[in-house]
Amino acid sequence: MSLALATPHAEAPVPALAPRERETLRHIAAGRTYLQTARHMGLSKHTVDAYLRRIRAKLNINSTAELTRLAISLGL
Repeated sequence: MSLALATPHAEAPVPALAPRERETLRHIAAGRTYLQTARHMGLSKHTVDAYLRRIRAKLNINSTAELTRLAISLGL
């Protein structure tokens, strides 16, 4: 597994996301709500929120639009 993921617009590689973080990101980018994502993944909506907070902190992302752009650039 690689230690970093490259994004087209980033100057430096971004930290690698855990598999569940990537899955959560994919669901949110597809337009699902936290509750829909949680049900699909068999989690609580609070866990989904925690995953998204971790992704935002790792990547310094503030909006769902930025999360969606990241998911698209990663091919999720």
